[in-house]
Amino acid sequence: MRNNKPLRIIICAVCVIALTISLGSFASLEKAAAKEKARPKIAIEAGHQKHANSGLERIGPNTSRRKIKVAGGTTGVVTRVPEYKLNLTIAKKLKKELESRGYKVYMVRTKNNVNISNRIRAIKANRSGADICIRLHADDAGASGPSGASCLYKTKANRYATAKVNRKSKRLSKCVLTKYCKRTGAKNRGLSKRNDLTGSNWSKIPTTLIEMGFMSNPSEDRRMQRASYQKKMVKGIADGIDAYYGYK
Repeated sequence: MRNNKPLRIIICAVCVIALTISLGSFASLEKAAAKEKARPKIAIEAGHQKHANSGLERIGPNTSRRKIKVAGGTTGVVTRVPEYKLNLTIAKKLKKELESRGYKVYMVRTKNNVNISNRIRAIKANRSGADICIRLHADDAGASGPSGASCLYKTKANRYATAKVNRKSKRLSKCVLTKYCKRTGAKNRGLSKRNDLTGSNWSKIPTTLIEMGFMSNPSEDRRMQRASYQKKMVKGIADGIDAYYGYK
């Protein structure tokens, strides 16, 4: 009988090597997948609330200038849906979309019947450990003609935040607006420089405020209440966040 012991040893050695390589490859893939999933935390601030708060608060650190704590927001000219409801609806859907992409999410508010000033909203986002903050709003022109989306951001001259945060806020705004308009087909009204927004001035992290559309425009008002369009709105904002971080 022929002795096949050397051959068996060789085969076993090959198997061990192959298994080691496979396990190593699997571990690398698993590590890469885990890294991909470990995305930053995003704060979502749904603008306004059920009841306005006309009390005054400072618009930023180290200033005596004051504004009302929370404005009432607008209402759909056709749908009669209050802006605060639309903002929270989109915020909740955006949370799910971002989580499905691997982000962690902090919601500044999860209910409409709250009383949280714009300053406190920013402070809550700062303390949450979020990397950036997305502020959701809808527009009102007082006329039916204007339509489209825009993003409001702090300029490099803003004295309430660091130059680095201000610079990142502009880049975040550009990414979000570009992708939002691409997904929804909404008119891109461009970026708007605003250094008087309390909720942005108190923010220590890059922040953008997106005006998602005009509730004073009958067509846009109806469109923003459709589930199919809301899906596009949410994916557009999420795409913008992906672009900001360089994710494909």
